[in-house]
Amino acid sequence: MTGSIRIRTTHHAGWTSVRSIIRHPMETGFSVDPETGQVIPAHYITEVLCRHGDDLVLRCEWSRAVSRNPYLSFEFSGAHPGDRVTLSWTDNRGASDSATVAIA
Repeated sequence: MTGSIRIRTTHHAGWTSVRSIIRHPMETGFSVDPETGQVIPAHYITEVLCRHGDDLVLRCEWSRAVSRNPYLSFEFSGAHPGDRVTLSWTDNRGASDSATVAIA
């Protein structure tokens, strides 16, 4: 799933705002395929990390209760325009992705 993360950042009055959308099916493992009648296997993000340089600024532990293509928004302080922010995720099947952007 390369390129599954879209990130936008803004910086104002010492605070950096990060908004992102992660394309992921987020299957709960409780849904049934209407065509086959088989249960669709669980497939969801378990961890999301955000780093500003070497500093970890956000760590989320998610479960099957998060919606498909989740939207994530948060703020943190201590960054400056031009600094780099990296957002990464790992799912219950071992897949992962990450994206890095410069703070606007």
